[in-house]
Amino acid sequence: MCIALVVAAVGSIGAPLITSVATTFHVSLGSAQWTLTVALLSGAVATPVLGRLGAGPHRRATILVTLAVVVAGSALTVLPLPFAWLLAGRAAQGVGLGLTALMMGVARDHLPEERGAAVIALISVVSIMGVGVGYPLAALLAELGGVRAAYGLGLVVTAAALLTAWRSIPEAPEGRSARVDVAGAAVLAAALFLVLFLAGERSLWSRHLAVAAGLAVAAGVLLRVWAVVELRSPTPPVDVRAVRHPAVAGANLATFVGGVGMYLLLTLITRYAQTPQGAGYGFGLTTFVAGLVLIPFSVLGFVAGKLTPRVRKRIADPLLLAGSAVVVGGGFALFAAARSDLAELFVAMGVLGFGVGGFSAAMPGVILAVTPKSETSSAMSFNFVVRSVGYSLGSAIGGLTLAAGTGPGRLVPDDSAYTTAALAGIGAMAITTLTSLALARRRPSRTNP
Repeated sequence: MCIALVVAAVGSIGAPLITSVATTFHVSLGSAQWTLTVALLSGAVATPVLGRLGAGPHRRATILVTLAVVVAGSALTVLPLPFAWLLAGRAAQGVGLGLTALMMGVARDHLPEERGAAVIALISVVSIMGVGVGYPLAALLAELGGVRAAYGLGLVVTAAALLTAWRSIPEAPEGRSARVDVAGAAVLAAALFLVLFLAGERSLWSRHLAVAAGLAVAAGVLLRVWAVVELRSPTPPVDVRAVRHPAVAGANLATFVGGVGMYLLLTLITRYAQTPQGAGYGFGLTTFVAGLVLIPFSVLGFVAGKLTPRVRKRIADPLLLAGSAVVVGGGFALFAAARSDLAELFVAMGVLGFGVGGFSAAMPGVILAVTPKSETSSAMSFNFVVRSVGYSLGSAIGGLTLAAGTGPGRLVPDDSAYTTAALAGIGAMAITTLTSLALARRRPSRTNP
C-alpha cells in the first residue's frame, strides 16, 4: 500500500511544477510539459514488461530493481544538472508507475481471497488518490524552496519505498515463467509512445494535421502488428487471448472511456480554479491553493475505496462500475451548472473523487474474476496502460476544447468552453455506464488457480 501511494505521489509531482521548471531552466512551457509527459511515456512502456516479469519467479528482484531505478531518477531531478538530465530523471521515475500492478500480484498470492480482494481494491484507489497528496505538497515546496526542493520530495518518498519493499516484499510462488517476449514488448512500446505523444502534443494536430494523422495511422498499424506477434508468442508481455475475453475487454473499454472523462474533469476544475479573475470567471488561485482543491478528491476517493469491498458482497462489480460512472457524470453536471463559487468546485471535486474511488476499487474485481493468479500482474498492468492512455486523451481533449473556445487575442478561453468540455465528459461517462451495464449481464465464473 505504501509503495502504491508513493508511486502515485511521485507521478503527480510533475504537474504543478511545469511553470517553475520553465522559469528555472529557461525553457518554453511546451518543453517543461515534457517533465510530465516523459514520465507517463516511460511508465506506459515499462508497465507491460514489469507486469510479465512480476508474474515470474523474480518478482521481488523486479520490484527492488525498479524502485532503485526510480530512486536514481529522483536523485537526478534534485542535482544541479541541465534540463536534459531532469528529463532523464523524470523518465526513470515514470518506470515506477508499473509497480502498482505488481503489488496487486503480491496481495493476491499471499493473502486470503477475501482479504486479498479488499487490499487489491484499495491499492487501485490509492494509486490514483495519491495525486491529492503529491500535488499540493510539491506546489508548496516549489513556492518555499524552488523546483529542486519540490523534486526532493520525490527522492525522500521513493527512498522510503525502497527500504519498505526490501523489508516486506516476499518471494513469488515457484513454478512460474520469467521469459519476456522482447520483440512484442518493443512493438508495444513503439505504439504506446506514438499514442501518448499524439495525446500530449496538442499543437501538432492544429499546425501539422497531416503529420499527426500519419503518426496515428502508424500507431494503429503497430498495434495490429503487436497483436499478431503476441498471439504467436508463448510468453507475451500481455496475453492477448485473455484480453479478448468479453469481461476483460469490456472492463478495459470502460477503463479507457472512463479514464478520458475522469481526467478531463480533474483538468477542467484545477485549470478553472487558477484562471485569473480578470477573465470574468475563475478564482486566480496560486498553484499551492489550487492543489488544496484536490483534497476532497483524495479524501472521498479513499472513503469510496474503503466502502467498496463491503458493498461488493451485495452488488456485482460491473454494477458498481456503472454506479461510479454515474457519480462522475454527476460531478460533470455540477461543474457545468454551478461554478461561480469556490465551494462549488470543492463539491464537484469531492463527487469526482467518490466516483473515481468506487470505479477504481471495483475494476480489479471484474478483471481478476476471469484471470488466473499467475497472470494477475500482467492483466492489471495492461489495464493500467489503458487507463494511462485514457487519462492522456482526457487531458488532450480538455486542452483542445478550451483552445477552440479561446477567442483571437485572448489568453484564456471563454467560460462557455468549460461548459462544452463538461458536456463532452458527460457523454464519455454515459458510454462508460452503458459498457459497465453490458458487463453486468455476463456472470463469469471466478478463476483463482
